[in-house]
Amino acid sequence: MKIAVMKETHGGETRIPLIPPTVEKLVKLGAEVEVEAGLGLTCRYTDADYEKVGAKIVADHEALLKSADMVLRLRKPPMADVELMKKGCIQVGYLDPFNEKELLEKLKTCGISAFSLEMLPRTTIAQKMDVLSSQANLGGYVAVMEAVTQLDKIFPMMTTPAGTIKPSRVFIIGVGVAGLQAIATARRLGARVEAFDTRPVVEEQVKSLGAKFVKIDLGETGQTKDGYAKQLTPEQVQMQKEGMAKACAQADVVITTAQLFGRPAPRIVDRAMLAQMQPGSVVVDMAVETGGNVEGSELDKVVEIDGVKVVGFGNLPGRVPMTASQVYSANLGNFVDHFWDKEAKTFKLKLEDEIVKGALMTHNGEIFSETYKSIVK
Repeated sequence: MKIAVMKETHGGETRIPLIPPTVEKLVKLGAEVEVEAGLGLTCRYTDADYEKVGAKIVADHEALLKSADMVLRLRKPPMADVELMKKGCIQVGYLDPFNEKELLEKLKTCGISAFSLEMLPRTTIAQKMDVLSSQANLGGYVAVMEAVTQLDKIFPMMTTPAGTIKPSRVFIIGVGVAGLQAIATARRLGARVEAFDTRPVVEEQVKSLGAKFVKIDLGETGQTKDGYAKQLTPEQVQMQKEGMAKACAQADVVITTAQLFGRPAPRIVDRAMLAQMQPGSVVVDMAVETGGNVEGSELDKVVEIDGVKVVGFGNLPGRVPMTASQVYSANLGNFVDHFWDKEAKTFKLKLEDEIVKGALMTHNGEIFSETYKSIVK
């Protein structure tokens, strides 16, 4: 089976889909791995590094796509690339399916079996393939480090001959994978940390990291079967804003991580809340790429609103590309390995498998995912 690994073309993307150790793993499985020339340069991997582990380097982009049985990527494929892929080819990577209906239609029409790694089910067996969690974990870390560089104070408490310096106060909104890592990172740097989430079940996790859980009575909330926060009613959103306003006003740094599965990010910090914060405070909007949690945040910019710096950098994991590529590559390698038929030396598409049912978006000229079809009507 011929597996093609494509160079990223998205502007500003520094991450890569596969690093040499994962390529070596696939070659040992019996795969014929072809890597697009220059694939690893943003992470300081040369073509020679890939050749050493058994990959073939191909400079011809079109020829690489036309001959592949499976295509591995990080970002979603350009339309022109889909047209080059042969019918029955398996495409694996991010797809952003709910915002890319035209792309899905093209994949369907071209007969591509396309996996969207964002749609992997939140099950124990799928954890080793969970790209959302591995990238969100790094995003939470980077969000705190960006806040550190923007804040005009230090994070830890210090006792000095000139007096005692109080620790900075950090408020994390949303306690998923990104939020938990942000809490842990801010605590390691010595900050006083508070956190809030609509799911009361995460309170113990917050406390276990040495942070305080901010309780706001929103009535009935909870989470989906996949562990995502359920969408709040307008009344609950208003109650949440009122409850968070005090914590934001006291914070030196606010980091928002709230995102909803298949929907735009909820707007939870408005200008009135920003106006109550101390001048010089910093807000990092981790959801800026899906609409933003913070009113006034702008993608890939730092804007000042009422004396508060609002950081809206996209692709936070891409700011640590070596590590981000390492974990994404491992996730991707684990995905291929899980369905690899070692005797036939090929990827076996098990249509009844729970992981395939969750993540396979198009197959045999049809939309395959029942989850997608139930949401997008």
